[in-house]
Amino acid sequence: MIKALRGMKDILESDESAKFQYFVKTATAVAERYGFEYIETPKLEETALFKRSVGESSDIVGKEMYQFIDKGENDVCLRPEGTAGVVRAFVEKKLDRIDQTRRFFYHGSMFRYERPQKGRLREFHQFGCEVFGESNVLEDANLIIMLSTIFNTLGISHQIQINSLGCPKCIPAYREKLVAFLDSKKEHLCDDCLRRKETNPIRALDCKTITCAEQYVDAPFITDNLCDECAADFERLKTLLDHNNIAYTVNKKLVRGLDYYTKTAFEFVSDEIGAQSAIAGGGRYDRLVEFLEGRPTPAIGFAIGIERIFDLIKVPEGSRQGIYLGAMDEAAIDTVFAKAQALRRNHTVTVDYSARGLKGHLKQADKAEARICAVIGETERLAGTIWVKDLETKEEQTVALDAFQGMLA
Repeated sequence: MIKALRGMKDILESDESAKFQYFVKTATAVAERYGFEYIETPKLEETALFKRSVGESSDIVGKEMYQFIDKGENDVCLRPEGTAGVVRAFVEKKLDRIDQTRRFFYHGSMFRYERPQKGRLREFHQFGCEVFGESNVLEDANLIIMLSTIFNTLGISHQIQINSLGCPKCIPAYREKLVAFLDSKKEHLCDDCLRRKETNPIRALDCKTITCAEQYVDAPFITDNLCDECAADFERLKTLLDHNNIAYTVNKKLVRGLDYYTKTAFEFVSDEIGAQSAIAGGGRYDRLVEFLEGRPTPAIGFAIGIERIFDLIKVPEGSRQGIYLGAMDEAAIDTVFAKAQALRRNHTVTVDYSARGLKGHLKQADKAEARICAVIGETERLAGTIWVKDLETKEEQTVALDAFQGMLA
C-alpha cells in the first residue's frame, strides 16, 4: 500500500476539514475588512528567489529547502515561505512603479525538509498578509491589531512580543559591537552561531541551544542601539498599541528567522500548544523589494502557521450548513436527484443515491453536518410532498414539493 510521505498529512476527516475551512473563512473575512485582496503565487519557484530574499544564513535555505534541478536544467524549489513569492510577483507585474499602497493576503502549502513533529510538518499551510508602499508605523500597528483580531475571532488566547531590528543607519555600528561580543564567546558557541556570526550575526541571538542562550544573557541588543528614527518609530508603535488596548511585551531577543526583516518585528505566542509556542509572526522588510530588483518600496507582513493552531480551533456550534436530500424508496430517487440540481443554484446540497429508512438518512445528514434534512418516501412521492427537518432547531414539517425551494429562501 502506498502511503503519504513522512511529514505530509491529509486533511480529510470531517472535523479536520471543518476546522481548516473555518479558519480560512474567518481569516479571509478579517483580511477583506482591512482592505486586503487575494493573491495566489506558484508553489514552485527559482531557488535564487529564496537565496536572495530569505538569506543563505537562514536554516531554511541552508538546511530545509526542497531543491532540485528540473528537466529543463532549472534550479528550482518548492516554496518554503510565502513572502518572497508575493514580492516577486509584485516586482514582475511592475506594481513597484505605481505610487499606490497594495495589500494582499494568501493561504496555501509551504514546504520545508525538517524533522516532523506536532504542529510542524514538511508540507504545512500558512495564511499570510503583505502590505507594499506604506512606511508609516501606523501600518505596523494596524497589522498587529488585525492579527490579534483574527485570533480573538477564533477564540485563541495569545501573547504578543515585539522588537525593533533597526535599519541600515543603525545596523552597521550595532553589528560591529555584536560581532565583537560573539568573538569573546566563540569558544562556547555552537557551529550554527559561529556561521551566523559571519553572515547575519543578529540571528545568533535566536539560537535555541541552551549553552548559547546562557552566553547571550549580557549580549548587546539592537533595541538599545537604535538610531533616532528607529527609536521614535518603536516608541510610536508601543503608544499606538497601548491606546488600542493591545497588550504586548518587548522581547529584545526577538529577531525572526529570516534575513529580510528590518525595524518592527513581532511574534504571537501561545502557551496552549506546548514547546512550539509561536503561532504567527512577521515584521517590516523595507529592503526586500529592492533586493529582488524592484524600486525601493517599504513593506510589512505576517504569516500564521495553520497546523500550529489546529488543536486550538473550535468550530462554533450552529455552524451546520446546506441541505441533505434522500429517498426512502427507489421510485423517489430520480425526483430527489432533479430537485438537488434545482436547489444547487442557490444552496449547498448533499444527495444520497441509496433508498434507505428515515433513521439512516438522519444519520447521513448529521455526518454531512447539513442544516436541513429532507426526504421523500412513497407517501410523500404520491402526495407531491417532502418531509423536512431543521437539524439545529429540531423542527419537522411536511410541505408541498413545489413550495420546498421557496421556504429555504
